Amino acid sequence: MNDILIIIIRTFILYWLILGILRLMGKREVGELSIFDLVVFLLITEVGAFALDDPKSNFFHAVLPMIILLIIQITVSYLSLKNKKFRDVIESKPSIIVKDGIINEKEMRKQRYNLDDLLQQLREQQIGSIQSVNYAFLEPSGNLSIFKKDSEQFVFPLIVDGDIQEDHLQRLGKDKKWLREELKEQLIDDEKKVFYCSYENDSLYIQLKTSF
Repeated sequence: MNDILIIIIRTFILYWLILGILRLMGKREVGELSIFDLVVFLLITEVGAFALDDPKSNFFHAVLPMIILLIIQITVSYLSLKNKKFRDVIESKPSIIVKDGIINEKEMRKQRYNLDDLLQQLREQQIGSIQSVNYAFLEPSGNLSIFKKDSEQFVFPLIVDGDIQEDHLQRLGKDKKWLREELKEQLIDDEKKVFYCSYENDSLYIQLKTSF
């Protein structure tokens, strides 16, 4: 009877502890969790199972790894919020799988993503022909984001969290020098002050950071 009471108490404590950690991951669907979030999630479930497996074990020793994971999660979340490059390392960037109806075979091999996966995800979004796709992005979560040729087109961000997106500039046939000169015309002397910037309708759309 004592063992049952211990398991009930531990389950109650672990429920709130795990809930608190998962809340820190943000309001995202399970399918949209990053690799880092998924690793933390799996480790938490394993540690929780150990804590309930043996009522006579030291509960603090079982909970300590979860507290450490909580600290790691908070630290990584903070660094990801403040640093775009760090966020790209942790979560990776979206990959362009289709551009102007042409499949990027090299990128597919790099991501270990095959044609069956692509065709299935196209069907799931009621898209019958690859030729009708303007851009298809394989997101870090594994989801496929699709922009059709006859719909509103995707606008590549040029600055995200103060970090210039050089690959996006290259797609526009521009460079850092051009972008910085355009910013100076808007009286912005440092791209680090910019929260978000894109090039739309032959002009820059700029939103500055509220604090930096």
